[in-house]
Amino acid sequence: MSNDQRYADLSRRSRTAGQDHLLHFWPELDYSQRRELLDDLERIDFAVVPALIEQYVRGRPPPVRLERLEPAPRIPAADRFNPDAETRAGLARGEELLRAGRVAAMVVAGGQGTRLGYDGPKGCLPVTPVRNKPLFQLFAEQLLVAGRRFGRPVRWYIMTSPTNDAETRDFFRSRRFFGLDAQQVIFFQQGVMPAFAPDGRILLDQKHRVALAPDGHGGSLLAMASRGVLADMAARGIDCISYFQVDNPLVHCVDPLFIGLHDLHASEMSSKCVPKADDRERVGNFVLAGGRLHVIEYSDLPDDLAEARNADGSRRFDAASPAIHVLSRRFIERLTADPARFALPWHRAEKKVACVNLASGRRTEPDEPNGVKLEAFIFDALPLAERTLLLETRREEEFSPVKNATGEDSLETSRRDQVRRAARWLEQAGVRVPRGTDGEPAVPIEISPLRAREAGDLRDGELPSADAFRGPAYLE
Repeated sequence: MSNDQRYADLSRRSRTAGQDHLLHFWPELDYSQRRELLDDLERIDFAVVPALIEQYVRGRPPPVRLERLEPAPRIPAADRFNPDAETRAGLARGEELLRAGRVAAMVVAGGQGTRLGYDGPKGCLPVTPVRNKPLFQLFAEQLLVAGRRFGRPVRWYIMTSPTNDAETRDFFRSRRFFGLDAQQVIFFQQGVMPAFAPDGRILLDQKHRVALAPDGHGGSLLAMASRGVLADMAARGIDCISYFQVDNPLVHCVDPLFIGLHDLHASEMSSKCVPKADDRERVGNFVLAGGRLHVIEYSDLPDDLAEARNADGSRRFDAASPAIHVLSRRFIERLTADPARFALPWHRAEKKVACVNLASGRRTEPDEPNGVKLEAFIFDALPLAERTLLLETRREEEFSPVKNATGEDSLETSRRDQVRRAARWLEQAGVRVPRGTDGEPAVPIEISPLRAREAGDLRDGELPSADAFRGPAYLE
């Protein structure tokens, strides 16, 4: 379609939605600028814009207040060395599903490493303590091993963003997909939402660029529908989706136990939880309200509940979300059947948005919030599921994200936790790991996913001797 044809189509659609000002500067733009503006406009679903404006921009939906909160029931963390009957059944079922090719992995990887001082997609960030492997390589090696073990390649869907899509694809090509077959890695772009002025006008970032922002991790469900991911899964018989976020080096990309329990319990959406680090940890909290599983922000959990204790002194509300889920494909299909009536709620946030003044044509950087951004959260799907499951896991085993440049949840703390987990796995296998006076491993240790997916895998094969720990130790 030519630029003239695209212009005519988008002019009509934007005018119908009351947004024809977006083409105000069209006569001033050169060919390439016009093409960029049209590209931006095509990313906007103008059919849903008027309703969104009325409900979320001009209107302010009252905050959802859940009543009579109760701790969320959960399956306790499994002892995989001495599994009980439910654990054995879950593992067997999960392995059966993986052998049948009914499981896919999906990572949300639309973010940049800017906050971490890294210039590039966050998934390309080197994170391991010895070999400096990037996050994407850790996940790729896990899936490579899973494919070998279960005899079927695990299809991997990677959700990028318009900002980092090309760079992410180039990174995989330059690394030869880390040993995976390129055909099993599917990239698709996250959707975007425009930033709105309080009166409902969509803001222009530049004369030829719309002010667009990612639509949140909940928007991944819409993107799966609109980008053909769900159709691809259905054609391949995939009905379990192992969902995780790109910033967590400790995540188990496809956990047979978690997948198997999800299926055995006929769950539409299952989640893992970890014990909270403290009463007011800045994480989502799993709670039960009205018989439904919810995640609420730490700021929405009343102090008396955050600090409540059981009779044995343990924390009553102690289920934090590490953003690890398994979802049924059919459940996502139901939620996204009508994009104009997306089942997840949009969350409104007032933000400072640099924008072009239509009268003067000048771009301004506001000192106060001047725009409204909307995003969806994946955990809002939980109360919409007919059946859910919550599985507890150990934080030190599966959750140490890289979110901040310094302090907690930083690259430093994540590398520390990777070393701690590697040392623990070796000690569980009978290896004596040297430790300092502070109890920490005396040298950096890294275990490649190609060597072990979990502690039990180290029982097979040769183990390192004491000589291996005279300097940084790497096991592959």
